[in-house]
Amino acid sequence: MKKSLPFILFLLLLFVSACSNKSNGNEAKTGDTDHPSGTITVWGWDVAAETMKLSVEKFKKQYPDVEVKVEDFSSGDLYEKLTVGMAARGSGLPDVVLMEDERIPGYIHQFPDGFTKLDKLGYDKYKDAFNPAKIASVQDKEGNLIAAPWDIGPAGVFYRTDFFEKANVDPESIKTWNDYIEAGKKIKDATGAKLLPIDIANYDGVFHMMLQQQGISYFDKEGNILLDSDEAIRAMEVIKSFHENDLILNNSGWDGIVTATVNGSVATVPYGVWYAGTIMDQAPDLKGKWDVFYLPGFSEGGTRYANVGGSSLLIPSYTENQSAAYAFVEFFTTDEETQLLGFEKFGLFPSLKKTYEAPILNENSEYFNNSPIFKKFADMVEQVPEITLDENYARGSSMMSNTQAAILLEDKKVESALKDAKNQLKNEIKK
Repeated sequence: MKKSLPFILFLLLLFVSACSNKSNGNEAKTGDTDHPSGTITVWGWDVAAETMKLSVEKFKKQYPDVEVKVEDFSSGDLYEKLTVGMAARGSGLPDVVLMEDERIPGYIHQFPDGFTKLDKLGYDKYKDAFNPAKIASVQDKEGNLIAAPWDIGPAGVFYRTDFFEKANVDPESIKTWNDYIEAGKKIKDATGAKLLPIDIANYDGVFHMMLQQQGISYFDKEGNILLDSDEAIRAMEVIKSFHENDLILNNSGWDGIVTATVNGSVATVPYGVWYAGTIMDQAPDLKGKWDVFYLPGFSEGGTRYANVGGSSLLIPSYTENQSAAYAFVEFFTTDEETQLLGFEKFGLFPSLKKTYEAPILNENSEYFNNSPIFKKFADMVEQVPEITLDENYARGSSMMSNTQAAILLEDKKVESALKDAKNQLKNEIKK
């Protein structure tokens, strides 16, 4: 008995120690919600990471006891590290991570318990501060807010004013995609420039803009594949008409789009608002020769709105300082001055609706033909149709790029090619 007493005391001490450690871990994970403190790490890339770095000074005035370390990766490296960390149940992960909206469903599907539900922390009170399409992109299938909205990409058609003038084409007269095609023919005859750039085998972005105008994506909410829908057929028939009229510049990737923009190979570029920053940066000598009009509709009076790109902030559920992480996410995405910071510095368009009244978003742009182009984009946001982005979005996009190439470069029939694409995608998803 005398020999067993120390052993029993030892076991009791271990039990108390384990309980103490568990309690401390929970406290560290939750933190003081009223007065968060500690150090958090935030992952981002490029100008997004730079914007977050610039926001820290103001954040710390409100939360002086929170230290913020922003780490800048390429987007590819960030996703690779995030995937590895999630698979390792949190090893090496940050407290906050930036993610493109189209990537969110895939990560939620692969790691269903990997991210904090922000509405449980109170973020649901901001739902009305963003447009419904953006909110839909940051929710899981049960309607939980998994991410906090940051930037957004309302789409329009950037166009060369001098080319339009030379061809005697009034951009205001372009209401439909058929109008756009007829204008492209005139511009090509007058200037030699193609109408728009499309990396035919690798980029289905124009096709997807057309789908969103019609209120759909590759899948519906039930997971049904929509690649052979009437809307998809209608969109691909227009793109085929571009090709048949020799209006597409078959460019090579991002660099090809930028090169075509700079050297005058194309008269227009349908893209998200953020492309304005690229044009200004890469083609400063074309100041005053670019402007924007809304995407054409499929019929006069039809919807002319879509979105390209956008990103949001997530909190991995493995964070040891949830309160400080949430404080940063809430501040960064709902503070008006902070939301405008990325736009002022880098042309990143805010998703927070109250920023659209700011003078900087309503003034004329000297570069863009002295036109209030950013007000045009802001006016689009509330009109962008809500669509379904799910975990198979990337597969759908890849399939449509291949199908687009088969239709345009191999002369396959639109309806049969889209039907084949649907069946092939269905088989891939089953694997």
